[in-house]
This record gives sequence, structure tokens and C-alpha cells, in this order.
Amino acid sequence: MQEIKAFNEQRAEIYWWLSGIFIRPLTPSELNAYHQPEIKAFLSGLGNNKVLKSATNKLIKVIRQIESDPQAHKKLADDFQLLYIRSDHNGPKASPCASAYVDDPTLPARKITELMQQKGIQEDSKFHEPADHLATELDLLSHMIIRSNELEKPEHMDLAFLEQKNFIEDDLLNWLPAFVKRCAEYDSLGFYRHVSDLLLNFCRLDSSYLSAGTSEKK
Repeated sequence: MQEIKAFNEQRAEIYWWLSGIFIRPLTPSELNAYHQPEIKAFLSGLGNNKVLKSATNKLIKVIRQIESDPQAHKKLADDFQLLYIRSDHNGPKASPCASAYVDDPTLPARKITELMQQKGIQEDSKFHEPADHLATELDLLSHMIIRSNELEKPEHMDLAFLEQKNFIEDDLLNWLPAFVKRCAEYDSLGFYRHVSDLLLNFCRLDSSYLSAGTSEKK
């Protein structure tokens, strides 16, 4: 169980990192951190997995390309604005909300709100995004993973894994492919294109991992 819980912490960390990317543009200091050894090692570690290798390598390549660009921060902020916010009475090119991609646009936010209430998780007061915003969903999933580490019995962990798997498949993978396609169409630098592709592949990988249950992880 200790190895499983340690891996759970790694999974939660990845989802939290991705959540932060989609909630607001990177600050200059955050962008600079991507050129530091710690972040480079983190990304290289993700690239060691064959499922994540392609998207990770492309993301690393983009980061290297913008490292010497003094306008990189502004360009990334412009891409974020175009993709996820956009103004002048026009919506974003790649809405980060599940409601933009499903038949019933009221359902995703309602489901997420109910689940957060059930789990006793408060929305981050610093941000005022809809409950079905990608960053909110990823943050919620991270909380679910960390809370499962409080469990001690394998059968209880199996139930937690099933809940996480269902969340990934029913509340993320049901719309992420369309979201990633939009990012690929309108992202000029490629940062958000490849990080969204990395997210999609990580969700698929994680769903497969969760399907095995604890018995196959001993």
C-alpha cells in the first residue's frame, strides 16, 4: 500500500500542475521555472513513459525554443487569451469548460458542484471559474487522489480507484479530445497544444492504471 500511496502523490502532483496551467497565464517567474533543472527533470521523467513520450518531447522542444525569446511571456499570454478567454464579445477558441462540448451544457457544472459538496471540498476563492472548468476538475481529481491515501484496506482503495477512473472517463475523457483539437488549431507557439495533448494522454494512461486495481499493483 505504501508504494501505491507514494505513486498516488505523484499522480496528484501532475494533475495539480496541469490545473495551474489552465487557470491563468503563466507569470514571468513561472515561465522562467520551466528553464530550470527541476522542471526539466520532471518533464523528462514523464517522457520516459511511452504513452507520454511524444507529447512530452514536443512540449520540451517548445520550451527550449522560447527560452531565448524575450517576448515569450507576452506571446504565451496572448495565446492563453485567445484560446481560453478571448474578448471583444467573442468566446474563446478552445473553451476550457466541459459544458462547451457536451449535449446538455448544464450537466457538467451540476455534477462537479454536487461532487465537491459531497467531498466537502471548497472552491478556490482566488478564482471565479465555472465548476466545469478544466482547472477545477483537475484540482478536484487531485483532492480525490490525496484523500484516498487516508485509506488502509485494499478493498477501500479499489473503490477509490473505481471512483477516480469513472471521474476521468465520464467527466474528462468525454470532452478532452475535442478540447485538445481546438488547442491544436489555434495555438500559435505550441505550448498549450502540447500540454493539452499531454493531459489527454496522461488521463488515458491513468484510467488504464486505475482499471487494474490494487491487487495487480502489489
